[in-house]
Amino acid sequence: MAIRALVEHGEPEGARSLGQVLEFMRSLWALDHQLQSASKRMEAGSGVTGPQRLVVRIVGRFPGISAGEVSQILHLHPSTLTGILKRLSDRGLVERRADPRDARRVLLHLSARGRGIDEVRSGTVEAAVRRSLQRLRPRTVQAAREAVDAISAELERLA
Repeated sequence: MAIRALVEHGEPEGARSLGQVLEFMRSLWALDHQLQSASKRMEAGSGVTGPQRLVVRIVGRFPGISAGEVSQILHLHPSTLTGILKRLSDRGLVERRADPRDARRVLLHLSARGRGIDEVRSGTVEAAVRRSLQRLRPRTVQAAREAVDAISAELERLA
């Protein structure tokens, strides 16, 4: 019964607690699963995945940004970002333009279709995160970010 409650309600009962580390990891895995599921639903509905939309949002905020800068913002390996940018470019959402100061360098801009995807929308991962964060106190959000950033940095050290 306690295990069923853990699975159904997401909260351990009494002696079945996993402890702080495993409980936190369980929450992270649940979040990752929900992010992946929501991303697939977004792709079916709007034609872009969650990570692709995030790149569109960043390029929309910073027109003329380089791929390297997007990679740094997202803490993604450049080769991972290359695949995302290729799919966005193939769909006509992101345009690659030569840097007028250095023709070897490419700068990213949104196309008219990309600007449509860049709009704030309901039904996106971003909208769900926004609603969730609005229900929390700012210091709770900051503490959560610090915890996730610390875990990410520690995992990066393992690589």
